[in-house]
Amino acid sequence: MVKRLITFQQNRRIAKQLWGHLPSTTLRSLKELTNEHGLSIVSGDLRLLDGRWYVTHNGLLGLAQRNRCAGIKVRPVLGFSDPSLQRWAFEATVYRSRACRGFAGYGDANPSNVSPLVRGAEMRVAETRAVNRALRKAYGIGICSVEEIGAVAEPSHRSQEPTKLPPQPVNGNGNVYGAPKVRDRLCQIIRQHELDPNLVKSYATDFCGVKTLREATREQVENFVSHLADWAEKDRNALLCQLNSYPGQKEGAA
Repeated sequence: MVKRLITFQQNRRIAKQLWGHLPSTTLRSLKELTNEHGLSIVSGDLRLLDGRWYVTHNGLLGLAQRNRCAGIKVRPVLGFSDPSLQRWAFEATVYRSRACRGFAGYGDANPSNVSPLVRGAEMRVAETRAVNRALRKAYGIGICSVEEIGAVAEPSHRSQEPTKLPPQPVNGNGNVYGAPKVRDRLCQIIRQHELDPNLVKSYATDFCGVKTLREATREQVENFVSHLADWAEKDRNALLCQLNSYPGQKEGAA
């Protein structure tokens, strides 16, 4: 309980930093999600969109791991899929224990309900959505997941050179976002996995729990870069869905 209380206090502080003043009902929902499920904003488990909380694929997988989930079975639903049209449907079943009969969830994706950022990856999006629904049923998560809501608003500006990131100077807090080694590694990850640098910057700010990356410490930035590399390698599709939940920033914005 003490750990959950500390997590909620951290969630509340970071939420106010990221989204400003929040209504009491929103904070009450955040407290319930924290106390019941141990979801963390700084870990990328939750997003606030249009005043509503959404859980992420990352948050659901973490919840399953903490509860020692016995397994997840996923299969395509061929009757509702048409590969020629990039239309896919999947069924996922989550087993909370070896004796569990399973909690099933369905997910679908096609070019009309996914973001342009993940066009061509509809099959993986459908699989992720199915897994998310099954996990939400299995662990009693009443809120929708980010990956299930379909296409969201595109950023108003998209860089034509995705390997470049706006440099930030090192400051008294030890920020190294603009330091060559960290910046080079981040650019390499972005180039290798074809990520949008502006969305990555938005995610980095959120992950570090700061208003601008200039305020982040060396350890926070290095942890983010390691986290980004690991997630991109393990599940690029889920990472793209997470990045696409951010509105993006104009090139050079702080």
